[in-house]
Amino acid sequence: MKSEAMTEEAASSARQGAPEIADAGQPSAEHVISVADVTKRYGSKKEVQVTAVDTVSLAVSRGEFVVITGRSGSGKTTLLNLISGLTTPTAGHVVLDGVELWSLSDRQRSRLRNEHIGFVFQFPSLVPSLNVLENVMLPRAFGGNHVGDDVESRARMLLSTVGLEEKAAAHPRQLSAGQQQRVVLARSLVNRPTIILADEPSSNLDETTEQEIMELFERVHETTGVTILMVTHTSQLISWGTRSVRMAAGRIIGDEPVAQARSTQD
Repeated sequence: MKSEAMTEEAASSARQGAPEIADAGQPSAEHVISVADVTKRYGSKKEVQVTAVDTVSLAVSRGEFVVITGRSGSGKTTLLNLISGLTTPTAGHVVLDGVELWSLSDRQRSRLRNEHIGFVFQFPSLVPSLNVLENVMLPRAFGGNHVGDDVESRARMLLSTVGLEEKAAAHPRQLSAGQQQRVVLARSLVNRPTIILADEPSSNLDETTEQEIMELFERVHETTGVTILMVTHTSQLISWGTRSVRMAAGRIIGDEPVAQARSTQD
């Protein structure tokens, strides 16, 4: 099958010469994410500098569902990118599962992201030339320690979980926006990540579809125990999580557990 050949070839290439990450598979006893005094500034010293994240510290325990809210420009997406290692901090430390991100090489950081983090972005970012099943399988092409794991069977199981098993052979252009986001959620789980990072995953959806996507996130959280960090500007989504973090002007201005039960939105 074409997808299997593509996947195996890419996987072989990714594994060649890939360095080991000694600590990546060893879960920390308490916090799966630890951010300490992290700052991110844009602009050189000769230019006007913009501080997107300002001396932020955040510790997230294994299995939490943290919803980070704030207005546009509050720094919430930048913080998510710092946690994932996609953005380099100006100062401070980011530790995932006991591993200091910026003690790793670029290759090691990429490998850690692929094996331990699932991403769900605002826009689906599916590969148009691949069908739904191939898109879900794609992260496995870039490595992963899953000896004996049948990636196609897992991908089909995940598609069943998100209610799209009958769309396995379809291409992204044949799906609605909500269906595409379901595929992205399935793809984010294919490598059995420790963490899912979601950046405005429902902002491009209508209210009904948003409800369906959030129900899927809740189900994934409850059944797998994966740690979820979700960024959103919609305060109504806070009640889906277990913890609420609020940001403004690059700083955390609120951090509390979500104590109230979710009420049904009409």
